[in-house]
This record gives sequence, C-alpha cells and structure tokens, in this order.
Amino acid sequence: MHRQGARALAAGVALILTACTTGTSSQERQTAEAPALRVTEIAGGLEHGWDVGFLPDGQLLVPQRPGRLALVSGTQPGATAREVRADFSDVLVSGEGGLMGMVVHPDFAESRRFTTCQTHERDGQAVDVRLVTWQLARDGGSARRVADPLLAGLPVNPSGRHSGCRPTMGPDGSLLVGTGDSASAAVAQDRASLGGKVLRLDLNTGEPLRDNPFADSRDRNERFVYSYGHRNVQGVAVRPGTDQVLLSEHGPSEDDEVNLLRRGGNYGWDPSRGGTEHSYDEDVPMTDRDRFPDAIRPLWTSGDTTEAICGAAFLSGRMWGQLDGALAVVALRGAKLLLFTLNRDGAVREVALPGELDERYGRLRAARAGPDGALYVTTTNGADDQLLRVTPAR
Repeated sequence: MHRQGARALAAGVALILTACTTGTSSQERQTAEAPALRVTEIAGGLEHGWDVGFLPDGQLLVPQRPGRLALVSGTQPGATAREVRADFSDVLVSGEGGLMGMVVHPDFAESRRFTTCQTHERDGQAVDVRLVTWQLARDGGSARRVADPLLAGLPVNPSGRHSGCRPTMGPDGSLLVGTGDSASAAVAQDRASLGGKVLRLDLNTGEPLRDNPFADSRDRNERFVYSYGHRNVQGVAVRPGTDQVLLSEHGPSEDDEVNLLRRGGNYGWDPSRGGTEHSYDEDVPMTDRDRFPDAIRPLWTSGDTTEAICGAAFLSGRMWGQLDGALAVVALRGAKLLLFTLNRDGAVREVALPGELDERYGRLRAARAGPDGALYVTTTNGADDQLLRVTPAR
C-alpha cells in the first residue's frame, strides 16, 4: 500500500485495492467508507506475542518470541496475564526466531496438549526450527514436553531470519505448518527441505499424511510437503464452511502475497535462480512464472511496496454483518489490519483498511478468530505489547 492510503484513512476513508485475480496483474484504486470496528485492549505486559490459542475454559495462551508463555485469564478488559513455567532454555532467541506459532489440540479438554513452533539451539549453536508438543498442568501454572520434537529438521538461519512457522489445524483435521526459507537460496524449491513450504502432518504422531502429494517419495522430508516455493509464510487461515486455506506471505521489498493453498503447488520463489546463484538473490520475482510457468498466481499482492503481512484469520458469524466471511490479515511494517472480501472461489474482490487499527497500535503479529467470533490480535513492538479484541462497532 502507498502512503496516500494512510492519509485517506485519516479522513475516515479506507483504501480499496482491486486484487490480482488469475491472469491479472494490475491494481486499480478506489475509495470507500471504512468498516467501523471496536478495538478493546484485553491484556498488556507481553513481549512480542506471536500467536493466540483458545482454551475451553475461556482462557488464552500467548507464546512470546523471547521464550515465554502467558496464560491470559479471559477475553475482557482487565484480564490478567501470568507466566506459564516451562523449559524454553533451548529456544534460539535471535532476530525473527524464538518461540513462535502454536495450536491448541482439538482434544485439549481431555489431553491438555498444545504444540508450538520454536527455533532450537544446542550448546549455543543453531540447530533447526521444530514443533514441540506440551501438556499444560491442570492449574495452568506450568507445562511439560510430551513430544520433543513432534517434528524437527526445519532449516534455521543462525540470525533467525525467515524462521516462519505458523501451525494451523486444517479443515480435515490435519496439521498445516507454514514455514520460512531461512533466507537460504535453494531451500524454497528443494522439496527435500522443510523450509519455504506448507507442511501437512498428523498432529498426534508427527508423521506425514498418506495422501500428501509426494507421499511416495523416498525422501522422508518430501513426504511432508504440501506446497513449496514459498519465501516466508506468516499466516495460514481456513475459510469456514469450505476446504479453502489461504496463506499470507512476506515479499522482499515488494509483493507481499495472499495465496490460495493448492495441493502440490509451486508458488514460484527461487532466489537461487535455478541453482545458478548461491547467494540469496532477492531481485527475483516473488512468483517467477518465467522460470516456473505453472507457478500458482497470487490472489493479491502489495505491489511495489511491502506491508510485511503476518497473521491471518477469517471473520465469521452474523455479528460481523457485511464483513462476515472477510479475511483479516495484520501487518508488521504497515502496522495495520487489512480486510479482504473474497469471491466464492477465493478470488479477492477488494481490500479495506479500517482506521481503528491503522498505525495506532504499532506492529501487529497474530490474528486469530476466537470461539466467541471476535478477532484477537497481538502487537509486537517489544515493550508492553498487548492482546487486542476486535469486534464490529455497535
């Protein structure tokens, strides 16, 4: 988005972008009334809250990038956030890496289990990005590891760059994990690497699913791959009532993307230029259809700038009125919320930027739809970060 969009929002207007649909790369602009939202500050005192997990008793778990886990007492203002005692001593806290995404297991009421994504170190050396399953104590005061790791071997950059790692339960009960390419040139197109991918696995066993597109591969890593050619997937959102999964992904200095997940799809990111370039060449197209003619076209791109879009979730329920079914995506650099209106097939019709979350809370990291229908968002500014609840204005 361009800066004139922010000026338009200051006048009570939302910037609308007509999205890139299949076969179309132009972006036309028009203005429309911004949807009115109510933003409530639920809890503060966090530090780089990376994700939000909802527990059956109304409490919430918030992993924080420096290797801390908070249990938030509820979803109304004045909720308390207390630290959950857990051993995160092996978490590599560097740059974009640390304690990242999480999922609460569907059977949490019985199992008390949740799974996190985290960068891992041993003896001070970066090892990998991995999934670890935990069990929360009955009193919520501590958690212990029960599957360590559930899945290991995702590539890691010692600087933490492009650690990615956003897990989400798929519409069929599988675990989908969006990963980053660790800023390594050949990783995204290498199906024997777990980086720059969407992985699909069994939440309980950590094994690749038998109907994955490369399930018959001799390479075990490739059997986990559901899609590849990604740069740094930051959001994975399931569209309610459908089997559609949408991804939000960081571009380099331009072309953040919203993508529709397709089985076995190549999304066209290749900073190795077909293996001819060993440095991380970010001058290549985000979706290189010259090199990969069958690469999946994005549903939307940010054009000649980057918002650093991050967490993604669908708004769902009658409470949202005309926004029911919209895809909500938050942004780090852009410090805003983007609301995408979609056609039935997933094509983006327009994008609105409500003023209530435009540069008012700083960088925004997580976006998750709660069981009450509200949207929950975390700030990631590094000092007194907050958990926010977003609902339609009444």
